[in-house]
Amino acid sequence: MSSFLHQRPIQNPFSNAYPISPRSSSTSQRPISIFSPTGLITLLSLLVILGVFLPWSGMPQSIFSNSKAASSLSKWRDYSLAEAASFVAKNGTVIVCAVSDPYLPFLNNWLISITRQKHQEKVLVIAEDYATLYKVNEKWPGHAVLVPPAPDSQTSHKFGSQGFFNFTSRRPRHLLQILELGYNVMYNDVDMVWLGDPFPYLEGNHDVYFTDDMAAVKPVKHLNDLPPPGKKGRTYICSCMIFLRPTDRAKLVMKKWIEELQAQPWSKAKKANDQPAFNWALNKTAGLVDLYLLPQAAFPTGGLYFKNQTWVQQTKGMHIIIHNNYITGFEKKIKRFRDYGLWLVDDDALESPLGRL
Repeated sequence: MSSFLHQRPIQNPFSNAYPISPRSSSTSQRPISIFSPTGLITLLSLLVILGVFLPWSGMPQSIFSNSKAASSLSKWRDYSLAEAASFVAKNGTVIVCAVSDPYLPFLNNWLISITRQKHQEKVLVIAEDYATLYKVNEKWPGHAVLVPPAPDSQTSHKFGSQGFFNFTSRRPRHLLQILELGYNVMYNDVDMVWLGDPFPYLEGNHDVYFTDDMAAVKPVKHLNDLPPPGKKGRTYICSCMIFLRPTDRAKLVMKKWIEELQAQPWSKAKKANDQPAFNWALNKTAGLVDLYLLPQAAFPTGGLYFKNQTWVQQTKGMHIIIHNNYITGFEKKIKRFRDYGLWLVDDDALESPLGRL
């Protein structure tokens, strides 16, 4: 402002250099004082113009990009399970997983294997924290949804913890909601790898399809009935690979699973997870529901596939989905996948719809 206060009067270029009379000369060449009403109004107008337009001219892109990002975040926060299922469903079927931020590398590995079987467009990622929701939808719009409230993602990845129980106990509610929407739904844990297409194995019109979590070898052509109970009075079916048809009987199993979880809450003395409750639900509804045990050779548990190489050789070419269970810890699971050539993200991350994370 000091430059305005000390600048010389500016000669009006349109004034007459040769005035007709002294009176006209004195009036036409008189400078406008900054302290006059006209000068003050001019200065104020200039400051207003600079104050309004200068900030916009300096950073228009950042303002609009921030506004766009905020709008996108709001969109995904309000994205419903019904909208998401409708978006991804193909032939009335949705493939579902539930993931929190620490599991993203496993999600990517799993997605590469599904993409190779050309079923990736059916996948719906149920994000269990907002970071996962935004990250997946940024790279693969519409394929992630969060069903509130979100559990604590910092504790949900430790097997046996209350956080893990809270994380996995949400699973039957998600599946029931999708069944209520009228879709077939396949659930997978993301520490799985597809070596083939599982859908030809979902033959018939059974209500619930599942895999045995026992490592004991079965005949290649074993019965597809629910196995007999074990020492604890229940079966040992894995809750990590399930296919459900939208029947009242399949919904009954999900409702019973929810009831069993409520009856067997987590405690320090009894570090429960969702799988025993799932088995009790199957056992208690077995006479009412059409259940189907998938073939062991195609859907082996990790306790068999990674620990019995004789069996692996005998059933070579039959394996469809491999589950990396019977081991805990991210690094241990990754090392085992690498040792068996199943950690795909190292060399083939670009095959995933998410690309490199």
